[in-house]
Amino acid sequence: MRTAKNLYQLIPDHENILLAFNRAALGRGTDPDVKLFKRDFDRNILKIRERLIHKNFTLGDYYFFEIRDPKRRKICAPSFSERVLHHACMNICEPFFERRQIFDSYACRKGKGNLKALRRAEDFARKNDWYLKLDISKYFDNIDHDICLGLLSKLFGDRDLLNLFDKIIATWETAPGKGIPIGSLISQYLANFYLSNFDHWVKEERKVKFYPRYMDDFVLFHKDKDYLVAELKQIEEYLNGVLKLKLKSNIQLNRTVKGLPFVGYRIYRSFTRLTTQSKARFSKKFRIYEKNYCLGVFSEKELSDRVRALTAFTEKGDCHGFRRYVFDRFGVLS
Repeated sequence: MRTAKNLYQLIPDHENILLAFNRAALGRGTDPDVKLFKRDFDRNILKIRERLIHKNFTLGDYYFFEIRDPKRRKICAPSFSERVLHHACMNICEPFFERRQIFDSYACRKGKGNLKALRRAEDFARKNDWYLKLDISKYFDNIDHDICLGLLSKLFGDRDLLNLFDKIIATWETAPGKGIPIGSLISQYLANFYLSNFDHWVKEERKVKFYPRYMDDFVLFHKDKDYLVAELKQIEEYLNGVLKLKLKSNIQLNRTVKGLPFVGYRIYRSFTRLTTQSKARFSKKFRIYEKNYCLGVFSEKELSDRVRALTAFTEKGDCHGFRRYVFDRFGVLS
């Protein structure tokens, strides 16, 4: 793998910073921090550019909140200026991260996403009798800083760029030398990249033909159960020994006719349904939206827009009957 060089000097380019602002502000025009940035727009753009040029940027200005989707997660979001810096970096670096990905990696990639991952898993389920479903225990919390930087140094031969990644990674720890935050753009790319060598090992050394991955959630398909049992042992050894990661204990080895839980759906050989957890989240959010409408918090248009966005996820599977049940039971406009 050839390393990419002389990239850092492209990041402070004025046009790149402007593009980074537009991407960081997309869909956030009414946010207070975006409005504040715009009040002194030229000066703030120049400040980011000069800090990148002189390498005296301040990083780690995070604010924190929790979400439950479905499990509780602590989100660590950088300030708006730092988000612009992240976008400026990824505008230049994203193509090089992309080159390292296998075809069947679906998170944080243009033209991929959970719908493509779902359709690929559906195709693989139809072709195979067994699946091995795995995910990694506390993945973001357990990414090793030194290993991550070592992997980055094989991708980028640019000392200034590696120093920037080092500084960003060092802003967050869940234990000494461990963890990257959930909530920043670069963290998402680093988390997906951290498993890219593993992907190549699975595909090229272990010769696994049917293998989709969505971040730390991945599946192996095969016609032979014993083959998957043998691969599980190899995978555990690789993750523990090379990446210092552990699999969750909920390892699922089952026949495809029994259904595979993946990216919020349960995939059967001839149809796809929402998982029980996804159904519960859908019903809960729908009831909250309807309550906000009844209380006057949402207008009818706001309610319609939110329900349309909520419904879009369920349309990827065979869920018409479930949606109709929820709308009829809880919908005030039905």
